[in-house]
Order: sequence, then structure tokens, then C-alpha cells
Amino acid sequence: MKKSSACWTSSKSTTGAVTSSDRVSRSVPRSARQATNVHFFLNGLAFATWGVHVPTFKRLHSLSEVEVALAMLAAGVGALVAVLGAGALIGRFGARAVCAVSGLMTAAAIGAVLQLPSYWAGVMGLFVFGVANSLFDVAMNAHAVEVEAAYGRPIMSSCHGFFSLGGLAGAALASLLAVAGVAATTHTLWVAVGAAALTIAVVPSMLPDRARTTEEAGHSFMRPHGVIILLGAMAALGLVAEGAMYDWSVLYLRESLASPQALAALAYASFSVAMAIGRFAGDRARARWGAETLLSVGGTLAAIAMLAVLLIGHPAAALAGFALVGLGISNVVPVLFSCASRVPGISPAHGISGVAGLGYLGFLLGPPMIGAVAQVATLPVALCLVALFAAALAVLARRVLPIMGALGTSTDDRATRPVRAARQEPGRHG
Repeated sequence: MKKSSACWTSSKSTTGAVTSSDRVSRSVPRSARQATNVHFFLNGLAFATWGVHVPTFKRLHSLSEVEVALAMLAAGVGALVAVLGAGALIGRFGARAVCAVSGLMTAAAIGAVLQLPSYWAGVMGLFVFGVANSLFDVAMNAHAVEVEAAYGRPIMSSCHGFFSLGGLAGAALASLLAVAGVAATTHTLWVAVGAAALTIAVVPSMLPDRARTTEEAGHSFMRPHGVIILLGAMAALGLVAEGAMYDWSVLYLRESLASPQALAALAYASFSVAMAIGRFAGDRARARWGAETLLSVGGTLAAIAMLAVLLIGHPAAALAGFALVGLGISNVVPVLFSCASRVPGISPAHGISGVAGLGYLGFLLGPPMIGAVAQVATLPVALCLVALFAAALAVLARRVLPIMGALGTSTDDRATRPVRAARQEPGRHG
């Protein structure tokens, strides 16, 4: 039986004839996909650059865990505020324009956050970083959806793989510069200048913004509903684990395991390497096993690995365990974002921003929750929440994805048939 997908429709007919989608696929400049990959890479680089300097920010202002958590909360609030309006902005101005502006804003925020003179100024800087990075995230995913549609085959997981490569590059660069004695403020300025230059360089290679429909441009906010809520809940669970690795893994090695800064910086690097491997293999894995198996097994792996890290309590085990956590949750966001872009009745940008908005609640609530528990107990105890949420993701994948129509590639025709029918209705996508 031929495999089919609830979130992907093949561009070839059953007779093997070349369709108009195939011709469009061949006409898409390869540079458009490369530009998309660069944006994902730069987003990952920005995240890692801040993530490895959480201890630097803490020492710079002599902060407690709660104060660090509040600073992270500011970034999360900024991200949530921005993502609620991201669909409307992209609908009005197009993904390319929003990518360009928000990419430059993200670079500027990274360069400024350690330069600001006080804790509260830093908090405001992180709020701006959250706003800029959230807009950048939704815009580059919306552009990736357009490139994916033009290619006629799934590419979303590999795009997110470049985000993980950016995280790896940012963490590795921080480790090397720490050994070389380069100041953290110098490091962040170098990253900001380089990211801004690359953003400007690749924007002309992106797909031109197509004409917007009234449906896409006419809504300032679209309240998540139905399938979007289910996708968003799963994204939130995955982003709790990802946010914890981003915000707390370096601090765990640095303070709980007394590791030197150069070694601690590798915590996020090991996580990012595994995320990249999982994502570059993700498109084929979905085709072979389906989204239900991919996400449920991944959530179980992440939960077990996180518990092992905390029980063993050794730097080497932590690095290996963080890598397995990364492998386990690597495809949560790309799979769910890709499916959100194809929900009947809403535009891709609004679908992605709806799921991203709920997903960012994981980023918003997860790290501060971990910080609050760490203040009352210890950071290792607090990180048990990561295992709990990863296990919940595994359970939810088994319960929800069959109901939603096997969101990845599946041989279950009964699951895919309703979604196909909905996709064929005229005028529903915008």
C-alpha cells in the first residue's frame, strides 16, 4: 500500500506523470532554501549565545535563581506577546520582510543584553530579544512552508536541523572563546555583527512575497481552536524540555556539578548536536514510522535520559544524557509546525503562530517554574520536571495523533481521508 500523509500531499499523480507542482519544484531557486537554512542557523546561534551566558548574566548582576528566572520570564513574555500578532504581520507584509526586520532586531538584542548597565535594563533587553526572536521564528517557519510547498516534498525537519547546528556553533564558539580569554561582551558583539551581516546578505535570495488574501491580511489575532489547541499543547510540552536545556543545562554543570565554564558550555552543544542529527533524519523517520511513533518514542527517550542525568550526577553522564534528550525531542516542533501550516480554514502563518503561541507558554512557564523549584529545593530536583513533561508528551502523542489523523506520514488511510477531503475544499487556506 502506498504511504500517505495527513500533513503532506505528494506532488505526483498516481500514474507517475509530472504535475505542475513538479515543474514549480524544479523552478524554485536553490538559494531560497539556502536562505531559509541560514535564517534557522542564525536563530539557533542567537539562542545559544544567550544560553551559554546565563551564568555570565547571573554573575554580572549578582543574581539569585529567582532573579534569573524573572529575567527569563521577561524574554518569554516578549516572545508570547509577539507571536500573537505574528500571523497578522506576516499576512500584511510577507514572510521575507518580517524575517529581515526581526532578524536584525534579534542580532541587535544579542549584542546589547550584556552591555546594559543594570539588572532591570537587562530584563528589558531580554524582553526585546523575546519579541524579536519570536517574530523571526514564525516568519522563517512561514517562509520554510512556502519553500516546502514549492519543492513538493517535506523539508521542515531539515530546516530545523540548521537551527540546532546554529545552537551547536554558538555553544562551541563560546567554549573556544572562554578558553582563549575573550570577554563575554566581546563575544556577543561579534555574534551580533556577523548575524546582522548574514541576514542582510541572504534576504534577496528568499522567495518573493506573494499577494496576500483578505483572510490572511484581515485578522490581527486568530484565537487558537480545535486541532491548533491540540498541536499547541504538544508543542508546549516539547518546548519545556528544549527551554530547560537552553536556560538551565549550562548552569546545572557549572553549579550543581562544579564544572569549569569551558566544559559547562558544552552542555548545550551536546544537546544541539543530537537535535541536529534527529532533525536531519526527521523527514525520513516520519515517512517510515509516522509522527505518532516518532513523537511518543522520542518523548519516552527524553524522559528516561533526563532521569539518568540527575541520578548519576556526573559531567560525562550529563553531556550524554542531554544529547539523548535532544534526540528525543528533536522533531516535536518541526512536525507540529508543518502540520499547523496545513490545517484547513486558516492561513499557514496563522496556523504556525497559533501553535507557536501555545508552545511558547512552555518557554514562558517552564524555565521560571524550574527556577522557582530550584530556589525551594535544588536545581537537580527542579529538572525532574523536564522528565515529567517529556513523559506527558509521549502519552499525548499516542492519544491525540491518531484522533488528528496520523499527522506524520502514515499507512492508515482512514486517518488521512478526512484531512485530504478538507484540503480539497476551495477557498479554505487563503
